[in-house]
Formats: sequence, structure tokens, C-alpha cells
Amino acid sequence: MKLSHWKFAAVGLAIAALGASAQAQKKYDTGASDKEIKIGGLSPYSGPASAYGAIGKAISAYFEKVNAEGGVNGRKITFISLDDGYNPAKAVEQTRKLVEEEEVLLVFNPLGTPSNSAIHKYMNQKKVPHLFLATGATKWGDPKNFPWTMGWQPAYQSEAKIFAAHILETKPNAKIAVLFQNDDYGKDYLKGFEDGLGDKAKTMIVSKVSYEVTDPTVDSQMLSLKNSGADTFFNITTPKFAAQAIKKAAEIGWKPTHYLNSVSASVGSVMTPAGLENGVGVYTASYLRDPTDPQFQKGKEWDDWLAWMKKYQPSGDLKDVNNVYGYTAAQGLVQVLKQAGDNLTRDNVMKQAASLDLTLPMLLPGVNVKTTADDFFPIEREMLARFNGKTWELLGKVYGR
Repeated sequence: MKLSHWKFAAVGLAIAALGASAQAQKKYDTGASDKEIKIGGLSPYSGPASAYGAIGKAISAYFEKVNAEGGVNGRKITFISLDDGYNPAKAVEQTRKLVEEEEVLLVFNPLGTPSNSAIHKYMNQKKVPHLFLATGATKWGDPKNFPWTMGWQPAYQSEAKIFAAHILETKPNAKIAVLFQNDDYGKDYLKGFEDGLGDKAKTMIVSKVSYEVTDPTVDSQMLSLKNSGADTFFNITTPKFAAQAIKKAAEIGWKPTHYLNSVSASVGSVMTPAGLENGVGVYTASYLRDPTDPQFQKGKEWDDWLAWMKKYQPSGDLKDVNNVYGYTAAQGLVQVLKQAGDNLTRDNVMKQAASLDLTLPMLLPGVNVKTTADDFFPIEREMLARFNGKTWELLGKVYGR
């Protein structure tokens, strides 16, 4: 054989070897293949926190958009989102179904501190990514002890410290009443708030009253808080109870300086049912562009979100920030999957989730997503905002790191 023929043969063998190598480099765990990425989710489509069901629907709608545009690296996303009714026992049952029967690659954005607490150890024992949780409990950022679990939104304790700092700055002699959900979610916010007030917590907080998620109303709690003589109110509640608390305060003529946790700051699902006029002056913290804020109802970010809502989520409420939340969280996961490429192992999914540094269209200006191997808190910046009867007006300063 001539020398030139040997060269061509060698090149041919090299190309064949490269092709085989590229093929061999594709790595899959359960739930992933050349054509599909199977993802599980949990949402309270029923029960006392059903207002959050909008998030699960928004995530499904965003993945529909992704699939219509060719999927992620050529693979279609199959999203299996089950209803747990905001019930920890049901969450365990549904998670086992997702992992053991549906054989998903990962469980994405399961909602609620109680539900996620119930599946926390299971997900880590199974070594299945428990990713971008729809809860800000501080314990989701513990990569040393729970390397398969990562939160998404700002930590509850950090947010509560923002409210505490604002009170100390603007009303140092405040008499504070606190209403909180009697579970890990409520207690996490309360701890951050008390830590933020520091030594003054003991004298400034004049009343702390809890409610159970199974309670029909918080009317009696609101009466008790008013009777404490408090002139400042920290409202740590999920949407149903947040709306009740705002409405009841107006009915009984109690007008404290009112702070509402960000998980219930939806104009559509909380402020509107509470009575828009009843919420005037309420403070919250924000990290998402509120869809009722006129300053954000323009530009490519808004146009893209609105076009997606109209095409893929037409029954969704344009005033509900939960539709912004679902859209944004889903974009975060798509980025992780893009980075994972053809190595769709559970280990690599977590590695990529811990290697993010990006901005997303519907996050507030100045808010980003950043993670490292020892920082499992993706979003750590927020702004204070005040309700004006129509929308949340941002107060300008970005808190966090």
C-alpha cells in the first residue's frame, strides 16, 4: 500500500474512533435517554395551599414551549407533576411514585417546606437530585450533609432579616405582633426575624400567635394580635391565610405597619381576594418582576413572558406572580440541563446546578442566580416593596449578596 493510502486509512480509523468515543461519552442515569429527559414534580393542586398550583402549571407550560422548540440538546422533557395537597404524608407517597415507578431523573421544584422536609432524607439516600425547591427554608443550602438537595428562592431567614433591619431603621420603638404558620416554614421565618432584631427582639415583639394549615381561618388570631397593642405586624402566612389576615385587619380596624412574606405577595392570588384597598401600605420583599408593575410591562423580557402566557398558559392569571416564578424556575433548570450536555447522570446534574452564574429575564434588575459547590443558595438578593393598591412599588435598595 502506498504511503498516501496509509495516511487515508489512518485518518479514517481516527474519525471512526472519534465517533465511537463521542458515542461512548454519552452517559445516562435512570430517566434520561437520547430522546427524553424525565422530570418529576410535586405541587399542591388541591388543599390549603392550592394557590401555589399555578407554579406547577406554569412549569409544565414552559416545558411545553421548550419541547415545541426542539427540547434541550435534542431531547424532549417529560414533566410528571403530581398533586400532594400540601400534605407531607402525601408528598412521601407521590415522591416514591416518581422515583421508583416513574423512574424520573430528578425531582424539580417540589413546593412547600413541610412536604420537602418529609422527603429530604429519602431523596438524599436515593441520590436523586432534589432540585430548586419551591421553599426558602434555610436547611436546603447544606451541601455537606444533603448534597442532593438545593433550594431556589431567597432563604426565609435572610428575607426576615431584611424586614427586621427596615423596622429597626424606620421604627426602632415598634411594638411587633407576629402571625406564623406552625411548621418549619413559619418557624424559619420567625427565627430569621428574631435574629435580625437581635437583643431587641424580646422587648419589641409583644405577641406571637401561630395557626395550623388545617385551620379554616385566622380570624381569632388576628383579634388576639390586635388586642396585644402592637403597631407593627409581621405576617408569615401562605396565600389563603395571607388574604384572610389582610382582610380581617381592615374589618377590625387594625392598621399596623404591615410586613408580608414574599411567598404570599401575589396581586392575583392574595391582594385581590383580600381587597386591594385593604392592602395599601403593606411591605414585602421581591426578587421577581411583578407582572402588575407598569415599569416592567415593556421590553423583550415582558413581551416574551406575555407571549408565552398567551400561547402556553392561556388560563393563567396575568396578575399572579406565581406564573413568573414557574417560568423563571423552569428556565433555571433548562440551563442546568443544557450545561449537562450528553452527561445526563444524576451526579452531573447536581454538579451543573452547583456551577451557575446567570441572570434570568424576569428576575429584578440586580438579582442573579449564582451557585458553587459549597453555596446551594441560588438567589440571595431582594428589594423591599410597598403595595399601592394596584401593584408593588419597589423601594430601590437591593439587599443580600
